[in-house]
Amino acid sequence: MKRFLGLLVAVLAVAILSPAAHAATTGNATVTLAASASTMVQIVDAAVTLAPTPTDYDNDFVEITGASGLRVRVKSNSSTGMVLKVRCPDATPQIALADLLVKTQTAAGTGGTSLTSYSAIAAADQNLWSTGQAQNALLTVTTDIRVQNLFGYNDANGGGTTNYTNTLTYTVVTQ
Repeated sequence: MKRFLGLLVAVLAVAILSPAAHAATTGNATVTLAASASTMVQIVDAAVTLAPTPTDYDNDFVEITGASGLRVRVKSNSSTGMVLKVRCPDATPQIALADLLVKTQTAAGTGGTSLTSYSAIAAADQNLWSTGQAQNALLTVTTDIRVQNLFGYNDANGGGTTNYTNTLTYTVVTQ
């Protein structure tokens, strides 16, 4: 009986002290996001064809501008901004680089610049558009294209159409 009574007292003591033994405790954990500057470019218009009219031949150039131009979308989380660059890396371009001109009417971002007058495309990167701050939402930058010296491009088919094709490469880099 003494044993039973001793066991009963021990069980009661554990039952009374149990809530205190299970009291909540707290601790802290730290979450850190190590954000890096990142850029993105989306090519909206992967190809465009310029078909000169008789007026274009009179002017000796054909162009596409504004909404008809080549559109790319860019964004970056870099607090110091980004630069959209364009180049023609073709080893043997069909349109002479001096005859293929580019510019943009897209306004530069805060603290940035835009290539607003026609400039001959180059094999090396050239700055087309930039901003000096983060551009967190996709922004469309349109490239106006002009091909000059139209009489320098013969129709090899004799009365048909001959295509001359160059590839433009766009690159976005953080500043």
